[in-house]
Amino acid sequence: MSAPSQLPPDDAGTPPDTNAVSDVPAPADATPYPSPRRQLALQGGAIFLVLCIAVPTFGLGNTPWPWGGIAAAIGATALGLAFLTRQPWWWKLIHALFFPLAWAVSGLGIDPGWFLLAAIVLLLIYRGALTGQIPLFLSNRATVAALAEHLPPGARVVDLGAGIGSVVFPLAALRPDLHLRGVENAPLAWFIGRVRQALGPHRANVAWQFGSLWDERLEAVDVVYAFLSPAPMAALWDKVQAELPPGGRLVSNSFPVPDATPEQEVVAGGDHGRHLFFYRVGAERVEAEE
Repeated sequence: MSAPSQLPPDDAGTPPDTNAVSDVPAPADATPYPSPRRQLALQGGAIFLVLCIAVPTFGLGNTPWPWGGIAAAIGATALGLAFLTRQPWWWKLIHALFFPLAWAVSGLGIDPGWFLLAAIVLLLIYRGALTGQIPLFLSNRATVAALAEHLPPGARVVDLGAGIGSVVFPLAALRPDLHLRGVENAPLAWFIGRVRQALGPHRANVAWQFGSLWDERLEAVDVVYAFLSPAPMAALWDKVQAELPPGGRLVSNSFPVPDATPEQEVVAGGDHGRHLFFYRVGAERVEAEE
């Protein structure tokens, strides 16, 4: 559908210039969810406040530094700042535990190289969580079955943030009439998907692409599938409305679009399964024409 795209510096830039012009805003500006940079600033503020008290108390004399207590104080201060700034509950938990756990692990005598290796592996898998608050979620078989049942015949479908291909590859087997494309920007997740494509049954109706979901052009797409997080949904809906032809659909797994009413909601896998929200672009205009 589109040529391979270049990743923007922060993975959240506007789409590249093409013949079609899109006014899609960057996701960082289109959502009220706090950015990772703000969380780092909050944690840094907690460290600064605690050290402002600890340095005069312990640094000016020969008193040993109580690092365990200092770590606990930083965690408590970060938790307080998280409450004052009304952060989501998961960030409150992270702020409260991050420094105390870091201090506790530092006493285990683990070679620092292992931490570097773990950080690199996590970055390769969860790059989207750091750059765009989009963690890696894997769609299950019930979701694939529900999509196979509700997608129109011959539809051109793109999975934005495709992970390891847990949707496009099994869906290609269930619905050979579909034209599927998976787009993923986490290097290791993309590589796993590429290996699955190379070693699995050949599916002529599947394309596997490395790139940012924000760079993917949607003019030649009928259905966009996304399993992201609450944070980018408003910006994604803006992009979909700007680029998808009238009548095109966005299917969001688990995370509804703020201030938008889905045309259909499907529960995949029974009453306690995942919710699929179907949105149609230009629904009012299409219905009026019909």
